Amino acid sequence: MARTRSEKSFGWRVIAAFVLPLLLMLARYRIRNPERIPKSGAFVLAPNHVTNFDPLVTAYLLWKLGRVPRFLAKAGLFDIPIIGGLLRYTGQIPVERQGRGTADPLSAASRLVDDGLAVIVYPEGSLTRDPELWPMRGKFGAARLALAHGIPVIPVAHWGAQQVLPRYSKKLSLFPRKTIELNVGEPVDLSAWEGRAADPTALAEATAEIMRRVTLLLEELRGETAPAERWDPASKGQSEIGRFDDPA
Repeated sequence: MARTRSEKSFGWRVIAAFVLPLLLMLARYRIRNPERIPKSGAFVLAPNHVTNFDPLVTAYLLWKLGRVPRFLAKAGLFDIPIIGGLLRYTGQIPVERQGRGTADPLSAASRLVDDGLAVIVYPEGSLTRDPELWPMRGKFGAARLALAHGIPVIPVAHWGAQQVLPRYSKKLSLFPRKTIELNVGEPVDLSAWEGRAADPTALAEATAEIMRRVTLLLEELRGETAPAERWDPASKGQSEIGRFDDPA
């Protein structure tokens, strides 16, 4: 049963009335293949991650196409006055870093899936460490959620958000108005790993396929070819959370 109308509650529309004009002031958005976003039903949206402005870009994408954005969000944000309340009201899911806390964010995400809603999961887990901003090695969250529930993973790539807010910067670039391009992919074929949501080997392989698809979409946007070897923070001696120093 379609949920598109009921997802956009009065509260969501009030929030959108304030946020959308700001997003449109900062950038114009060009969406390729918008018809690939399901009009109803649960799915995982798996985008690349280059800047802290990204969640607003993917939120705009889903809202523009009739769906409501819900994320796995850093738990510390929920402790901030007003922002924390807003995150809870809109059904965002807190994620503790490095195993702190006992709550399982994927269990919370599963409840959204059971309600037929879309969940945005950044498969890289944090901002890419790749010096040229290509997608880096992924984590298992998106694959595990999709395989556990038998729902599609829709890959998406975007490019241009880093011109609005560079990686790790806190200063928005207001002028001139930027252009952000988004490229929506066909659902990732995970049939080879069906029923293996608890198998680490299957999750690693499925995650690699998700990242391959996201990277191909980004190559189309950038008109460039990504490095043959995906950036792996562990092999570069980098932390996989928080900020990092670019390699010399």
